Amino acid sequence: MLKIGVIGVGHLGKFHLNNWKEIAGVDIVGFYDPHDENAKEVAEKYQLPRFLDAEALIESCDAVDIVAPTNFHFEWCEMAIKKGKHVFVEKPLANTMEEARQLVKLAAESGIKFQVGHVERFNPAFLALKDMELKPMFIEVHRLAQFNPRGTEVSVILDLMIHDIDIILSIVKSDVKSISASGVAVMTETPDIANVRIEFHNGCVANLTSSRISMKKMRKIRLFQKDSYIGIDFLNKKTEIIKLKEETDLNVFAFDIETPSGKKTIAMANPLVPEINAIKLELEEFRDAIKNNTRTVVNEMDGLMAMDVAHQILEKIGHNVIAH
Repeated sequence: MLKIGVIGVGHLGKFHLNNWKEIAGVDIVGFYDPHDENAKEVAEKYQLPRFLDAEALIESCDAVDIVAPTNFHFEWCEMAIKKGKHVFVEKPLANTMEEARQLVKLAAESGIKFQVGHVERFNPAFLALKDMELKPMFIEVHRLAQFNPRGTEVSVILDLMIHDIDIILSIVKSDVKSISASGVAVMTETPDIANVRIEFHNGCVANLTSSRISMKKMRKIRLFQKDSYIGIDFLNKKTEIIKLKEETDLNVFAFDIETPSGKKTIAMANPLVPEINAIKLELEEFRDAIKNNTRTVVNEMDGLMAMDVAHQILEKIGHNVIAH
């Protein structure tokens, strides 16, 4: 049995506990959370021992799941790695680029398995495209959320947009060429809404908008590539593909359009979106990477690259952010 310890059992930490309890081959040895009231409630509800010392918890498990606020990530990750424990840590990887680079170095030297919680990689709407070749040349992203004080210790870039940065970096097989960005601080001291344009060396352009002060929720990515359009709705778990029809396309809705170069047939398809619990799947993949000694799906380098782009964006915004 793989012994798991959970650090941080707040809102998201409870989701992790619920899922760990359903995952085979895992034994939750206990949790650490400095907040007495919350810890008491969790200990009673989940019938799990509360550790009053994070170090003692780390020592008693094989792998640690860190669901604490970002400013604590480095401290607990470093301690776990130095004790030879496998690490799952929520996004973003760390609070600063220096901390992130240090964790990547420590993880490489120790040989432990390290996974960053970029959960949208496991979203069923995204997984529905796993067999399709994605070569987008233009990407349009909208991630809008209603205001919630939770998570506001970091900017909207590190809180929300980093999900989409990670997805885009996993799709676009090219280095970033340039970034332009603007943002506004409305409800907090850091940007609450931002618009970003990322240009890649292969010519792909990504336009991202993130807001945590919207009236409605939206989490959509639209990919435009030669002969096809792909829409991914992360919130409603729907995926659609509109492309020029090929002879091999069966069971798709199609219609003809007239173009300057003649008649073309457009096919519309909705790939089957698997019924998947994304958090449970990412934790299962972490377990499997440890068990089978394989690479984690979202490793420390992925976490570092997403943070690097996020921090470049913050730097660009820093010059012209409008404080409230």
